[in-house]
Amino acid sequence: MKFLLSMHMNPAVWESLTEDERNEIMGGHSTFMETVTASGEMIMTQGLADPSQSAVVRVRGGRPVVTDGPYLEAKEYLGGFYLIDCESRERAIELAAVIPDAGVEGMGIEVRPVMFSAGRLDV
Repeated sequence: MKFLLSMHMNPAVWESLTEDERNEIMGGHSTFMETVTASGEMIMTQGLADPSQSAVVRVRGGRPVVTDGPYLEAKEYLGGFYLIDCESRERAIELAAVIPDAGVEGMGIEVRPVMFSAGRLDV
């Protein structure tokens, strides 16, 4: 079964951490990636840019209307994800608990089953 492990970022929480705490989290991601790659459960991972660099496109009257910034104004935003393939929801939750962000108050990992996938996964 494929699962998307979404990492939600809260800038206020991140900024409240010490440099050592931030480095520990980033190093923990390297360990996590090595573990799920070795087990064959990793499909891909991507980190996303800050929402201030995003654009929202809506088509109104047949013409695209583009606004700068995130889709929603919120204190938390999607910071990145891991796409994994594992045996069960329980295993996906077990893996999500290993991601360092899960241990930080005010942050968390969303575990969501993938219902459909298509296209290239090598990009």
